[in-house]
Amino acid sequence: MKNKHKTLQSKAPLFDTLMAHAKRDVVSFHCPGHKNGRSIDKELKDYTGEEVYKFDLTVFDEVDSLHDPVGPIKKAQELMAEAYGVKNSFFLVNGTTVGNIAMFLAACDPGDSIIVSRSSHKSIMAGVVLSGVWPIWIQPKIDQNLDIIFNSTYEQIKDALDRYPEAKAVFVTSPTYNGITTELSKIVDLCHRRGKIVLVDEAHGPHLIFNKQFPESAVNAGADLCVQSTHKILSAMSQGSVLHFNSKIIDINRVKKVVSMLQTTSPNYLTLGTIDLARRQAVLKGSEMFDNVIKAAEWGRTYINSNISSMKCFTRKDIQKLGFDLDVTKLTVNVTKTGLSGYEIESILAKEYNIQLDYADIFNLVAIMGIGSDKTDVEAFVSALSEINKKYHGKQKNWILQIPSLATEMVMVPREVYLSNSTKRIALNKSVGHVAAQTLTPYPPGIPVLIPGERITKEICDYLMDMSSKDIRISGQETEMLKTVKVFTN
Repeated sequence: MKNKHKTLQSKAPLFDTLMAHAKRDVVSFHCPGHKNGRSIDKELKDYTGEEVYKFDLTVFDEVDSLHDPVGPIKKAQELMAEAYGVKNSFFLVNGTTVGNIAMFLAACDPGDSIIVSRSSHKSIMAGVVLSGVWPIWIQPKIDQNLDIIFNSTYEQIKDALDRYPEAKAVFVTSPTYNGITTELSKIVDLCHRRGKIVLVDEAHGPHLIFNKQFPESAVNAGADLCVQSTHKILSAMSQGSVLHFNSKIIDINRVKKVVSMLQTTSPNYLTLGTIDLARRQAVLKGSEMFDNVIKAAEWGRTYINSNISSMKCFTRKDIQKLGFDLDVTKLTVNVTKTGLSGYEIESILAKEYNIQLDYADIFNLVAIMGIGSDKTDVEAFVSALSEINKKYHGKQKNWILQIPSLATEMVMVPREVYLSNSTKRIALNKSVGHVAAQTLTPYPPGIPVLIPGERITKEICDYLMDMSSKDIRISGQETEMLKTVKVFTN
């Protein structure tokens, strides 16, 4: 059976179809307008070559339709579902963002309640607005020793379900940006015993099933729907993601309709082909490849903790002691003892060492490793950090990672406020008691402290004024300085 599985998974039906078409050198009277790369700008074409543009096609029978797959796309999606052990898989060409929105629309009706952590990705707000649900927010847990934010725990979700038994679904993010996973099996088991749907944003976890050293994946935990960014850790091109369906509660036909409604009718076939190839590579070679990635990551973590006095990486044991687990291929480097912010060191790494990180905040650098990473990358990274440790020294700052209480009153459905024209701007210091009509998210910590439809409390108002006075970037503000806030008017 195992050999049969490997034989099937060695196929890449969509990519093979695209390759065969490209080799035929077909005369194009279809979109796109560059006609097999003929009119691509010379400077770009000199660098990339022309052949790759023959994969940039439009929908016709040979290459199948993403919206009604009956040929190679259908076969590729079936192989993806088999690889992950789920009932159905859907290729996405607008990243996990569109998958998150699709999960909300497929699982919930307007007016339903859904339990969700406040620290979820910004696309969750789009899902909340478009689906017309009532969000029940869980206050994120903050660890001021590690300067990081955790997602929902089992106990938090159980407490929320006890207090809000009417909730139809629970939305979980696991892993977080830092690679931290929560107790998914316990959460799924709890929710299913109570008849609740479980949706998981597993954008940073498409690789978890391919190596036994990784934490548990949402597909193994039995989530009803989960979405993964195949491009983030595996080898698909950017925007290539997959939505996995494995539910006895959700209507599969509704999922199909929602996914089709949200996706472009002109998908990039090269991106689709790389999703197919990324699956094949991960199944056939992923375990061995990730053995090497894990080894390199752990080497880097040990080196930093042993040799760079002003920087520190938390370990898997550190995280497990707190009741979570860690994908060790994510290197979170705390830099607070340098006296420099993570932003400043990120900039130095990019400008002086040609090393580009995925993310940084005041406290940390986050180096994301993927299936294509190797030890030479980590060696370059830690060598640069060692030099920065010697060359740059800032003044110690009393930075504290904190957020106000977000257990405020949800007065209106966010969708109703978001689409309303009955709004006005008032002075921030006079906004207490009003209903917010915009989202405001200070960075750090990157958690929305105002959501459309919420009552503005004095604590939130004071927090926003304090962040603004410290010149902290606040996403969502519509003017240079945060002096006013948009509120709903009756």
